[in-house]
Order: sequence, then structure tokens, then C-alpha cells
Amino acid sequence: MAAFTIIPRNALGGTYMAAPSDQINLGLIGCGAQGRGLGPSFAAKPDTNVIALADCESLRLPFTQERIERATERAKGQAFKGIKLYADYRELLANKDIDGVIIATPDHWHAFITIEACRAGKDVYVEKPMTHSIEEGRAMANAVKKYERVLQVGNMQRSWRNFRHACELVRNGYIGEIREIKVSVGPPPIKYNLPAQPLPKTLNWERWIGPAQMNPYNEELIFPLDRGGFPNWRDYKEYGGGMVCDWGAHMFDIAQWAMGMDNSGPVEFIPPNPNELKPLTMRYANGTIMTHEPFRNADGNAVRFIGTDGVIDISRSFLDTIPAKLQDIEIGDDKIKLYKSDDHYDDFLGAMKSRKQPLSTVEVGHRTASLCHLVNICYELNRPLKWDPAREEFLFFDMEANNLRRTPYREGFSLAI
Repeated sequence: MAAFTIIPRNALGGTYMAAPSDQINLGLIGCGAQGRGLGPSFAAKPDTNVIALADCESLRLPFTQERIERATERAKGQAFKGIKLYADYRELLANKDIDGVIIATPDHWHAFITIEACRAGKDVYVEKPMTHSIEEGRAMANAVKKYERVLQVGNMQRSWRNFRHACELVRNGYIGEIREIKVSVGPPPIKYNLPAQPLPKTLNWERWIGPAQMNPYNEELIFPLDRGGFPNWRDYKEYGGGMVCDWGAHMFDIAQWAMGMDNSGPVEFIPPNPNELKPLTMRYANGTIMTHEPFRNADGNAVRFIGTDGVIDISRSFLDTIPAKLQDIEIGDDKIKLYKSDDHYDDFLGAMKSRKQPLSTVEVGHRTASLCHLVNICYELNRPLKWDPAREEFLFFDMEANNLRRTPYREGFSLAI
């Protein structure tokens, strides 16, 4: 298969306006709240055009097209014209002018579209959490490898200075041996329980449901354009993983990065014990304990690293350390330095050009999402679980738990690569 081998003009030095031959062409699949942010962000890059959109809600397509055109006009002086609009993402994948795709659909579609995109020779930027089940992540990783694609997961906190700095502090032992990690994110998902509402004529509900279990339409799953905000499909296990997956894909991700566990994960999961006021607890093979519990409630989603010599609290709104001087300490080149990216989108585009692995690879996304799914499985079964990260299975022939590594699909859907 031919590789995408553009040599950007900025490699030659100086400033420039990218020539047409230097351009990366992207397609956006999913024009909901997240897609309407990602599309303009990518399209505003000097060497990138978003040339196609796909969505099963027809009203979203021209609305998102207009946002992308406005963003590119502000950034580049003129809007890209001729954006193609598709009701079916498969038609977008068949467009040979497209080099890569942005997947911003609900979670239950991520794996299927990613695998098809890889098969079609497209690179992939897929939103977090990368998967809707543990099984999907391994299938996606296999597809990326088989078709020699670049995939970046939208765990963009890894491209933020404070999160990288916190992880480097942990990796280099600035707070001593890590004894405990607290991860504050919201609850697991619930079973779909919304009443049926009249189906909008502009929405292809069959296509929105796709591989997932069919349920009646309710606008909580896909907000009307005039409502704004992020719809609540992620709260229901048929389509998302609750806040454990939605925000856990960010905060558990930082815990894994700091621990150097991007290719592994905890080995034991213990459900919460309300009688003893104990939260859900995980244990890594090295003895480090991680809990899912709130702290600093007013500040929402965050991670706390508790070491023998100090404490680090990190979120999008704060980086607090004990001792306080660690916030601003310069970590020398003789120390462990993590992959440095200052822009998650640029990192993906650069990887498309160089064919090198980006910051948040398919394996990173799979392991982070798997950890989130494992937490949800522990909540669902409400009993201790032993996990083998290398074999990606529960120990002691735990068929009940192992069956939850996969999601039941409707007829006609398969993870075959």
C-alpha cells in the first residue's frame, strides 16, 4: 500500500503559505458537539483542509460546513469551498482525495469506523474513549498494524504542559515512591431507560444505532441543534461508558502515563464497600493502589498522586504540589523526559507526514479505555476481579467477567479486519 509521504515546506526553514500539493485532506465523521469543534480546529491549520463531512442527521451537515468555512476564512484569509456532504460515512471513506478521517461519533461506532477507515487507507484521529469495549481496542490495534496506518486518540491532555510536567515529576521520583493514586471522575453508565419520542424526519435512527442494541429515539441521545451542549448518550451503557469512560479516558490516562503503564494496567479490582466507606480500588503489580473517588469536590475531574515524599494534584484548572516548589521546577535533560507535544492536532498531522507514531497511539488509547471498561465491569459485577494485562483476560476462568470484555452487536456487524 502506498504511504503518505508529503515533505512539508517548513522542513526547509522560513515561513510559508502551504502550496496545494502540501495539503492534508481530512474528512469529519460525526458532526455533533465534539465534531463541530474538531472540524474547524483541524481546518484552521495552514497545511490542512477538511474537505468532507458525514452525519446521519442531515441538519448537522450544512451547519458544520458553515462553521468550518468561517474558521478557515479567519485563519487563512479564505474558506475552503466544495466541502462534500455525506449521509453515509462509507461514501466518505470511498473518497480517494481524503488522506485521513476525524471520528467524532458516539463511542459505539468508534471501532467499526476506525477499522473501515484503516482498510480504506485513511489515517485516523478518533475521539476518546477510543472504544466501547475491551475487545474492540485490540481489534483496532490489529487493524492499524495490518494496514500501516497512523492513529491518534483524542486524549489531548497529554499535549498540555501541566499534565506532562506532573507525569515527569512522578516518573523521576520527585515525590518519592508512589503509594496511592486517587482519580476523581463521575459515575459508571446505566442501562438505557428513556421513553420514546417522535423521530425527527432529518435523522436516520437506524444508522445512528448502527452496531448497538436498538432502542427508541429520545433527544437526550442526540440534542437538536438549537439546544447546544453535549448530548447524554454517554450516560447509557448501550452507547457509552458513563463518566468513568468519558472523563476517565482523560484522568485514568494521566495516571497510566505517570506510572509508565501505557502497555499494561492494574491486576486487581475491588468494588466499593459503602459500609466501610471504601471506594472502588485497583492494585498494580508493583503494589501501587489506585482508587476511583471524589476529592476536592468543587474542582471536579482530577488526579492525585500520593508519594512517600510529597503529593501532586492535577486537573485542567490546577497543578498543586507538596512541596510547592515542584510546580515550577525545571526537569533537566538527564532525567526521564516524556513525549513532548504542545498541540494534539499538529502532532497527528506531523505523524501523518513522517509516518512515525503520534503521542496518543492506538495502544495507549486501548489500554486507557480498557482500564475504564474494567472499572465499569467491577461496578457491574460488584465483586473482586483479578486481571491479567498481558493476556487481557480475567483470571480463574471467570467467564461472567470475561464475557463483558465484548459488547453484543446487531446482526451484520463484525470486528473482522
